[in-house]
Amino acid sequence: MNYFEETDFKCRCGCDQATVHAELLNMLNVARWKAGIPFFVKSGFRCEAHNKSVGGKPTSAHLKGLAADIHTHGSRGRYLVLTGLIYAGFTRIGIGAGFIHVDIDPDKDPEVMWPYLELKEISNV
Repeated sequence: MNYFEETDFKCRCGCDQATVHAELLNMLNVARWKAGIPFFVKSGFRCEAHNKSVGGKPTSAHLKGLAADIHTHGSRGRYLVLTGLIYAGFTRIGIGAGFIHVDIDPDKDPEVMWPYLELKEISNV
């Protein structure tokens, strides 16, 4: 089962850098299978310049190929993606309007979940 290509994780600035850790890719494949809906990687690997331009933290897991932001559409899509991610074993999850962030960065606090926006700002709650 392989639902993703390395190009899905390319830096969005056009530099064409793409790094994705094998464990992240394996977990995302399991999550995608469980969710039963397509996953679109909104942000995968980020070069330092792009990370800075989008307001990413200097310690972002995206810089190491250990993170992905998965596009979500509506409450049902968000639920299915989140269910798949938890099933696959992700324990670092951020929920934003239109995306869910996951990472497997061993240098960061495990078993955390955070919002990027107040829940009332997320569409279709």
